[in-house]
Amino acid sequence: MSASEDTIHHVISSVLLSSRIAPGAPLREQQIAAVFGVSRERVRKVLQRLGHEQLLDLVPNRGATAAAPTLEQARAIYDARRILEGGIVGHLANTLDKAMAKRLEKHLTQEEQAAQLGDRAQSIRLSAQFHVLLGEATGSDHISRSVNQLVSRTAMLVARYEPAQSTRCACEEHREIFGALVGGDGPQAMKCMHRHLALVETRLRPAPTVQAEDPIDAIRSAWQAQTAA
Repeated sequence: MSASEDTIHHVISSVLLSSRIAPGAPLREQQIAAVFGVSRERVRKVLQRLGHEQLLDLVPNRGATAAAPTLEQARAIYDARRILEGGIVGHLANTLDKAMAKRLEKHLTQEEQAAQLGDRAQSIRLSAQFHVLLGEATGSDHISRSVNQLVSRTAMLVARYEPAQSTRCACEEHREIFGALVGGDGPQAMKCMHRHLALVETRLRPAPTVQAEDPIDAIRSAWQAQTAA
Protein backbone atom coordinates (compact mmCIF):
# COMPACT_ATOMS: atom_id res chain seq x y z
CA MET A 1 0.00 0.00 0.00
CA SER A 2 1.39 3.40 -1.00
CA ALA A 3 1.11 6.48 1.18
CA SER A 4 0.26 10.14 0.66
CA GLU A 5 2.85 12.85 1.19
CA ASP A 6 1.07 13.98 4.36
CA THR A 7 1.17 10.44 5.74
CA ILE A 8 4.86 10.03 4.93
CA HIS A 9 5.54 13.39 6.57
CA HIS A 10 3.63 12.38 9.70
CA VAL A 11 5.45 9.06 10.04
CA ILE A 12 8.95 10.45 9.52
CA SER A 13 8.37 13.49 11.74
CA SER A 14 7.06 11.20 14.49
CA VAL A 15 10.24 9.13 14.31
CA LEU A 16 12.39 12.27 14.43
CA LEU A 17 10.48 13.93 17.28
CA SER A 18 10.58 10.69 19.27
CA SER A 19 14.40 10.74 19.02
CA ARG A 20 14.42 7.17 17.74
CA ILE A 21 17.32 7.84 15.40
CA ALA A 22 20.64 9.49 16.07
CA PRO A 23 21.37 13.14 15.21
CA GLY A 24 23.07 13.28 11.83
CA ALA A 25 21.75 9.88 10.72
CA PRO A 26 21.17 9.79 6.93
CA LEU A 27 17.73 9.34 5.44
CA ARG A 28 18.04 7.85 1.96
CA GLU A 29 15.35 8.71 -0.59
CA GLN A 30 15.41 5.36 -2.35
CA GLN A 31 15.10 3.34 0.84
CA ILE A 32 12.27 5.50 2.17
CA ALA A 33 10.46 5.29 -1.16
CA ALA A 34 10.61 1.48 -0.95
CA VAL A 35 9.13 1.51 2.57
CA PHE A 36 6.10 3.55 1.50
CA GLY A 37 5.75 2.19 -2.02
CA VAL A 38 6.08 5.61 -3.64
CA SER A 39 8.42 7.39 -6.03
CA ARG A 40 11.66 9.06 -4.97
CA GLU A 41 10.22 12.35 -6.20
CA ARG A 42 7.39 12.15 -3.67
CA VAL A 43 9.83 11.31 -0.89
CA ARG A 44 12.07 14.18 -1.95
CA LYS A 45 9.19 16.63 -1.54
CA VAL A 46 8.53 15.33 1.96
CA LEU A 47 12.19 15.58 2.95
CA GLN A 48 12.30 19.14 1.66
CA ARG A 49 9.26 19.96 3.76
CA LEU A 50 10.91 18.43 6.83
CA GLY A 51 14.04 20.40 6.05
CA HIS A 52 12.02 23.61 5.91
CA GLU A 53 10.61 22.69 9.32
CA GLN A 54 14.22 22.15 10.48
CA LEU A 55 13.64 18.57 11.55
CA LEU A 56 16.17 17.55 8.92
CA ASP A 57 19.40 19.03 7.62
CA LEU A 58 19.53 19.10 3.82
CA VAL A 59 22.97 19.27 2.23
CA PRO A 60 23.25 19.67 -1.58
CA ASN A 61 24.64 16.55 -3.24
CA ARG A 62 24.69 14.73 0.10
CA GLY A 63 21.03 14.34 0.94
CA ALA A 64 19.07 14.54 4.19
CA THR A 65 20.20 13.80 7.74
CA ALA A 66 18.39 14.00 11.07
CA ALA A 67 18.81 17.49 12.50
CA ALA A 68 21.51 17.79 15.14
CA PRO A 69 20.81 20.96 17.15
CA THR A 70 23.15 21.84 20.00
CA LEU A 71 22.40 23.24 23.43
CA GLU A 72 24.73 26.14 22.61
CA GLN A 73 22.23 27.30 19.98
CA ALA A 74 19.34 27.33 22.44
CA ARG A 75 20.12 30.56 24.30
CA ALA A 76 19.99 32.84 21.26
CA ILE A 77 16.84 31.15 19.96
CA TYR A 78 14.95 31.40 23.26
CA ASP A 79 16.07 35.00 23.80
CA ALA A 80 14.53 35.87 20.43
CA ARG A 81 11.35 33.96 21.24
CA ARG A 82 10.90 35.72 24.58
CA ILE A 83 11.14 39.12 22.90
CA LEU A 84 8.82 38.24 20.03
CA GLU A 85 6.24 36.10 21.80
CA GLY A 86 6.08 38.27 24.89
CA GLY A 87 5.03 41.13 22.63
CA ILE A 88 2.52 38.90 20.85
CA VAL A 89 0.60 37.89 23.97
CA GLY A 90 0.75 41.41 25.35
CA HIS A 91 -1.00 42.55 22.19
CA LEU A 92 -3.46 39.65 22.05
CA ALA A 93 -4.70 40.22 25.59
CA ASN A 94 -6.52 43.26 24.21
CA THR A 95 -7.44 41.92 20.76
CA LEU A 96 -8.15 38.16 21.07
CA ASP A 97 -11.60 37.40 19.63
CA LYS A 98 -13.98 34.69 20.79
CA ALA A 99 -13.37 32.47 17.76
CA MET A 100 -9.61 32.32 18.34
CA ALA A 101 -10.10 31.87 22.08
CA LYS A 102 -12.31 28.87 21.34
CA ARG A 103 -9.73 27.50 18.90
CA LEU A 104 -6.96 27.84 21.49
CA GLU A 105 -9.13 26.18 24.14
CA LYS A 106 -9.74 23.19 21.86
CA HIS A 107 -6.04 23.01 21.04
CA LEU A 108 -5.05 22.98 24.72
CA THR A 109 -7.42 20.08 25.31
CA GLN A 110 -5.70 18.15 22.50
CA GLU A 111 -2.30 18.93 24.07
CA GLU A 112 -3.43 17.58 27.42
CA GLN A 113 -4.85 14.43 25.84
CA ALA A 114 -1.58 13.73 24.01
CA ALA A 115 0.34 14.19 27.27
CA GLN A 116 -1.98 11.78 29.08
CA LEU A 117 -1.48 9.19 26.34
CA GLY A 118 2.30 9.59 26.53
CA ASP A 119 2.49 10.44 22.82
CA ARG A 120 5.80 12.28 22.86
CA ALA A 121 5.95 13.23 19.17
CA GLN A 122 2.36 14.48 19.10
CA SER A 123 2.92 16.43 22.33
CA ILE A 124 5.89 18.24 20.81
CA ARG A 125 3.93 18.99 17.63
CA LEU A 126 0.96 20.37 19.53
CA SER A 127 3.11 22.35 21.94
CA ALA A 128 4.83 24.04 19.03
CA GLN A 129 1.51 24.62 17.27
CA PHE A 130 0.17 26.51 20.31
CA HIS A 131 2.80 29.18 19.74
CA VAL A 132 2.20 29.17 15.99
CA LEU A 133 -1.52 29.78 16.61
CA LEU A 134 -0.70 32.79 18.77
CA GLY A 135 1.40 34.20 15.94
CA GLU A 136 -1.45 33.64 13.49
CA ALA A 137 -3.89 35.34 15.85
CA THR A 138 -2.08 38.66 15.36
CA GLY A 139 -3.21 38.72 11.73
CA SER A 140 0.32 39.65 10.62
CA ASP A 141 2.01 37.45 8.03
CA HIS A 142 5.41 38.86 9.04
CA ILE A 143 4.93 37.95 12.70
CA SER A 144 3.47 34.56 11.83
CA ARG A 145 6.44 33.68 9.62
CA SER A 146 8.90 34.78 12.31
CA VAL A 147 7.19 32.64 14.95
CA ASN A 148 7.11 29.66 12.60
CA GLN A 149 10.82 29.95 11.92
CA LEU A 150 11.81 30.21 15.59
CA VAL A 151 9.44 27.49 16.76
CA SER A 152 10.72 25.14 14.05
CA ARG A 153 14.26 25.66 15.31
CA THR A 154 13.28 24.65 18.85
CA ALA A 155 11.17 21.55 18.11
CA MET A 156 14.20 19.30 17.72
CA LEU A 157 15.93 20.90 20.72
CA VAL A 158 12.95 19.88 22.83
CA ALA A 159 12.85 16.41 21.26
CA ARG A 160 16.54 15.83 21.94
CA TYR A 161 17.10 17.49 25.28
CA GLU A 162 13.87 17.96 27.26
CA PRO A 163 12.83 15.08 29.55
CA ALA A 164 9.60 13.42 28.42
CA GLN A 165 7.98 14.00 31.81
CA SER A 166 8.19 17.77 31.23
CA THR A 167 5.30 17.56 28.76
CA ARG A 168 2.72 18.04 31.49
CA CYS A 169 4.58 21.11 32.74
CA ALA A 170 4.38 22.67 29.30
CA CYS A 171 0.62 22.03 29.16
CA GLU A 172 0.12 23.74 32.52
CA GLU A 173 2.25 26.70 31.43
CA HIS A 174 0.23 27.07 28.23
CA ARG A 175 -2.95 27.07 30.33
CA GLU A 176 -1.55 29.93 32.41
CA ILE A 177 -0.79 31.96 29.29
CA PHE A 178 -4.26 31.27 27.91
CA GLY A 179 -5.90 32.25 31.20
CA ALA A 180 -4.14 35.62 31.17
CA LEU A 181 -5.13 36.17 27.53
CA VAL A 182 -8.85 35.49 28.00
CA GLY A 183 -8.71 37.57 31.18
CA GLY A 184 -7.42 40.53 29.18
CA ASP A 185 -4.33 40.86 31.39
CA GLY A 186 -1.50 41.81 29.03
CA PRO A 187 1.26 42.22 31.64
CA GLN A 188 0.40 38.85 33.18
CA ALA A 189 0.29 37.18 29.77
CA MET A 190 3.76 38.54 28.99
CA LYS A 191 5.04 37.38 32.38
CA CYS A 192 3.61 33.89 31.84
CA MET A 193 5.10 33.64 28.35
CA HIS A 194 8.54 34.80 29.48
CA ARG A 195 8.46 32.34 32.39
CA HIS A 196 7.28 29.49 30.19
CA LEU A 197 10.02 29.93 27.59
CA ALA A 198 12.66 30.38 30.30
CA LEU A 199 11.51 27.16 31.98
CA VAL A 200 11.58 25.25 28.70
CA GLU A 201 15.13 26.45 28.15
CA THR A 202 16.23 25.43 31.65
CA ARG A 203 14.67 21.98 31.17
CA LEU A 204 16.95 21.29 28.23
CA ARG A 205 19.71 19.00 29.43
CA PRO A 206 22.33 16.78 27.77
CA ALA A 207 20.51 13.56 26.98
CA PRO A 208 21.85 10.21 28.15
CA THR A 209 23.25 8.09 25.37
CA VAL A 210 20.70 5.60 24.10
CA GLN A 211 20.88 2.94 21.45
CA ALA A 212 19.51 4.61 18.32
CA GLU A 213 17.61 2.64 15.70
CA ASP A 214 18.54 2.28 12.07
CA PRO A 215 16.62 5.15 10.36
CA ILE A 216 14.89 2.92 7.81
CA ASP A 217 14.00 0.28 10.41
CA ALA A 218 12.49 2.99 12.62
CA ILE A 219 10.49 4.49 9.75
CA ARG A 220 9.31 1.06 8.60
CA SER A 221 8.14 0.03 12.07
CA ALA A 222 6.34 3.35 12.59
CA TRP A 223 4.61 2.96 9.21
CA GLN A 224 3.62 -0.63 10.00
CA ALA A 225 2.23 0.42 13.37
CA GLN A 226 0.17 3.16 11.75
CA THR A 227 -1.24 0.91 9.03
CA ALA A 228 -2.05 -1.77 11.61
CA ALA A 229 -3.91 0.79 13.71
